[in-house]
Amino acid sequence: MELLINIDVDDLPRGIDFYAQGLGLRLNRKLFDGTVAEMLGGNTPIYLLAKPAGTRPTTRADTRRDYRRHWTPVHLDFVVANLEQAIERALEAGAEIEDWPQDFDWGRQARLSDPFGHGLCFIEWKGQGYGAVAG
Repeated sequence: MELLINIDVDDLPRGIDFYAQGLGLRLNRKLFDGTVAEMLGGNTPIYLLAKPAGTRPTTRADTRRDYRRHWTPVHLDFVVANLEQAIERALEAGAEIEDWPQDFDWGRQARLSDPFGHGLCFIEWKGQGYGAVAG
């Protein structure tokens, strides 16, 4: 199975800039008449999809796209070598911090949101990472 990650944004150039400057990904190519940006640099490609605010996400949806901060049970975790540097870089690129670094047996984590309201976390492993968690 192949995993692709798609993230809706209302401003594609701003999305490309944030995910490049803030997270260290790189634009590989644009697709579908320039409405999709393929960002590489992690284990899985991330596709930024230009979707205007106020549009319906599906033909059956009652809701409309809204790029203010929103909660969803799905978010992205980015494993970083230096948590503070990653946070600083992301904040300079337009992220917002939601929870400052917290320590766990497996490492450290900070919660942020991107400029489009999507939640994301930075994780800095300690030792065996999740392998240190029993059961």
